[in-house]
Amino acid sequence: MPPSSDLLQGTLDLLVLRTLSSGEAHGWGIAQRIQQVSREVLQVGQGSLYPALHRLEYKGWIKAEWGDSENNRKAKFYSLTKKGEKQLAAELENWERLSVAVALVLKEA
Repeated sequence: MPPSSDLLQGTLDLLVLRTLSSGEAHGWGIAQRIQQVSREVLQVGQGSLYPALHRLEYKGWIKAEWGDSENNRKAKFYSLTKKGEKQLAAELENWERLSVAVALVLKEA
């Protein structure tokens, strides 16, 4: 089955927040981690990732600081804020409810 990049609206935000809950990362690292953890099913392109990072930063859920990457290049490193931690908890709760509801409908159908 080919990799899929089709994500429900809002799902990318949840994935980014969850990824950053493990520690700070730069954009490429976030995309790589999502791809690895999803066993190569989810591939997040730059055209989706960077607007999501800017949106999350604007909302105050993540913060960005410039630093040096593994190959000594300047990169923005993103980390979760306290507000972001609270949002992640709320999003995870929402996701659980939604996935249970979808499973019920699929089981019934």
